[in-house]
Amino acid sequence: MKPQTQALMRDQATPLRLFWLGTLSMVLILSQSLMAHARGAPESFADLAEQISPSVVNITTSTTVAGRTGPQGIVPEGSPFEDFFREFQDRNGPQGDRPRRSSALGSGFVISEDGFIVTNNHVIEGADEIQIEFFEGMELPAQLIGTDPNTDIALLKVEADGPLKFVNFGDSDTARVGDWVMAMGNPLGQGFSVSAGIVSARNRALSGTYDDYIQTDAAINRGNSGGPLFNMDGDVIGVNTAILSPNGGSIGIGFSMASNVVTRVVDQLKEFGETRRGWLGVRIQDVTDDVAEALGLPEAKGALVSDVPDGPAKEGGVLAGDVIVSFDGVEVIDTRQLVRVVANTQVGKSVRVVVNREGETETLKITLGRREEAEGAVPAAMPGEEEPDAPVTADIMGLTLQPLSDELRAEMELDESAKGLAVMSVDETSEAFEKGLRAGDIITEASQSQVLSIDDLEARIEEAKEAGRKSILLLVRRGGDPRFVALSLESGE
Repeated sequence: MKPQTQALMRDQATPLRLFWLGTLSMVLILSQSLMAHARGAPESFADLAEQISPSVVNITTSTTVAGRTGPQGIVPEGSPFEDFFREFQDRNGPQGDRPRRSSALGSGFVISEDGFIVTNNHVIEGADEIQIEFFEGMELPAQLIGTDPNTDIALLKVEADGPLKFVNFGDSDTARVGDWVMAMGNPLGQGFSVSAGIVSARNRALSGTYDDYIQTDAAINRGNSGGPLFNMDGDVIGVNTAILSPNGGSIGIGFSMASNVVTRVVDQLKEFGETRRGWLGVRIQDVTDDVAEALGLPEAKGALVSDVPDGPAKEGGVLAGDVIVSFDGVEVIDTRQLVRVVANTQVGKSVRVVVNREGETETLKITLGRREEAEGAVPAAMPGEEEPDAPVTADIMGLTLQPLSDELRAEMELDESAKGLAVMSVDETSEAFEKGLRAGDIITEASQSQVLSIDDLEARIEEAKEAGRKSILLLVRRGGDPRFVALSLESGE
């Protein structure tokens, strides 16, 4: 190759090398920028642990357990060995009959310098004595201020000679999946212990009405119950409550009740010694896609009212079949969210509730009651006209239906005021069967209008078809409990 050619190639390569060097520099800068936005693992949790440890406590409870009066629990009742063990107990004195003390261990944390302590309700439930052990070794008896079994939270109080070190609650809503967290407590009775992990998931529900759990892989075991879950600022964002485990030990799936739930409960326990949650007074269910289509709603959002017993909602004009789309200025996504929002609203407050009723929105003003006082309220009977005389049976949408008569009410053990169409049987290959309808159910409404006869139901079906609907909404009652079910109109042809 000629020297001139080599020089030309070098001259042409120079801009190319500069281009790739520039591109590589940009990639490195971009990578460094992305890394700057992602928090790395702390070099150590030691400083944070040292800062907050004095506010975390071990809790020991004592409970009096009645003594056995015989060999129960040792041999089966009626066993030939029953007399032998009873004689053995008698020879060894009456100590087996005496009440005995049972102890349990848990965790907690101090939330004020004057000695208020938060823990789980199940840690102290039924306890005769509650003893608090502090990080420095001091021990003090605790008084129970109040409990809330619904969120498994309890508030205790100790009297100390001086101000106690305490921790603050953080905003659990700002915790993101992937954030670092640290759990502290008394696992398996081993004393003060620290574990770290990340937020694995948010807004978990286990079994409670007001559940809002943070899921974490920080090690949580028996004895950690009631202990705090900290963010990296040293604020409590959760109360360690439960684990998911096939063997009873930590497998990295722990649950902490979110601090934004806990703080509201603690404030009420501190002020009243009990919870006082808002109560709207409706039975509700989620709006599914087929229900939304049957109602002509643009999307499956809100809370569908299936029943309105006597209470604030009824007084405020809410009707069965309404879809609650907004409560006190908050958009309603589903039933779980509505229940929590209502519960967190002050008892006695007048709120604006926006409902979708037959395609139109209406704003109602409702004064909330107190849920604790309304527990066990019985739904009001559905009003209705006189029933037709002739009991006609028909097969519609996979359902064999018959209007309620006095004889049928007596046979089905229904209230005399019960009205509607009784489901006599259900085709097991039908959509109705798939959606849970069974013989003995009572259909009281179709398309949000009362049905007392087969003619009523058929008229509602024709109206829905003429309106271009693909399904019809039925209000079904079983044992007094109502729910809406949307059935495809094609199944009625």
